[in-house]
Parts: sequence; structure tokens; C-alpha cells
Amino acid sequence: MPEQANPVKVESARALGAEVILGGRDFDEAREYCERLAAEHDYRYIHSGNEPSLIAGVATGTLEILQDRPDIEVIVVPIGGGSGAAGACVVAKAVRPSIEVIGVQSEAAPAAYRSWQARMLLADSTSTFAEGLATRTAFELPQRILRELLDDFVLVSEDALKAATRVMISKTRNLVEPAGAAALAAVLATPDRFTGRTVAIVCSGGNISPAQLAELWPREPA
Repeated sequence: MPEQANPVKVESARALGAEVILGGRDFDEAREYCERLAAEHDYRYIHSGNEPSLIAGVATGTLEILQDRPDIEVIVVPIGGGSGAAGACVVAKAVRPSIEVIGVQSEAAPAAYRSWQARMLLADSTSTFAEGLATRTAFELPQRILRELLDDFVLVSEDALKAATRVMISKTRNLVEPAGAAALAAVLATPDRFTGRTVAIVCSGGNISPAQLAELWPREPA
């Protein structure tokens, strides 16, 4: 994990028995550090995107959605590295090709979006509040799936991400991290697109830190 990793994620991993090693300033530097450790120590390295078994595992979430609600017409899913959206595409198009799958990324971290549009792997900067979307590079396997099966890919602003996070926590009482609220942000940004349709909004994580919560709800000065 990055050196400045969300402490909630670190403690959650340790609680499950994992040895957590911190390295790198952000997700991509941590990934590169992990790759070096794997090469040096002959570890089994599980890539966050270029891993078929990981995509298949994440895809079971979409399968459960469609088992519970076979009438779903649209699935909106956040994209960081793209494994979740790739899995959603594979399942949705296999179950019913007419299901529309829409990916969402922050406009402050658009590497996957730009790569999907250009149909080639591109890198970009990242300055997003949403740690789960903060990738500077796109990955080959998810992008290959998304280019073939994803119906649309949209960007949302940082303000929209923060607003959607507040809405989801306030209205549903589900503790969601900003990346997990990206799909809701996209729906709230263009409500006419989804009016009258049965929509699944994927909430991909609840690892929000106390510091992020404080930024969303700043205390009024005394």
C-alpha cells in the first residue's frame, strides 16, 4: 500500500491477518514497489487489473445483482484500474446483451477514460480525492474487455464525487468512500438519462477515513 494509505484500509487488512508493507507515494508507486518485491523474493504477484481470476472474482458481484434483479437495464460502475467494470461487462453482456454498462472515473484521474477513448494505453496525472480511482496508468486486460463491451464511459468532477458521497451516507446510512460513490455521482449529474429505467449503482468500497469525513462535513467555527 502507499506510504500515505488510508489507515482504515491498513487496519482492515491487518485485521484479516495480512502483513501490510507500505511503499510509494500513491497507488502506482506502491504497485511498482510491489512488483519489485515480487521479483526479488519470487512472490506470487496478483496484479490489480491484469489478472483474469481477479476480474472473474469481482464479476460475481454483478452476477448477484442480476440474480436478485433480473430486470436491471443499466449498470453504472466506478473505474480505477478497471477490473470491476470489466467483470460487470462480461457478466451483463453474457446474461443479456441489451444491459447498458457505464463506467465512471474522476476527471482528476482520467487515465483509464482517455485510454478507452483512444483505444490504446495512456498515462495521465492524478489529483483525485477518491483514492480508489487514483490510477495514473491504464491496464491492458481490463482495457481490452472495456473496449469490446463497455457501452459508455463518463467523467465526474471532484465536487460531484464529494456531493454524492455525502448523499449516500446521509440518505442510505451506508458508509461509502468517494470512489464508491462515483456511480451515484454520474447518475445525479445526468438524471434525465436514467429516468424511467431500472438502474444498478455499484458502490465499490466503504474505506473512508476520518480525515475524508471531516473534509466532507467541516465543523462550523465556534
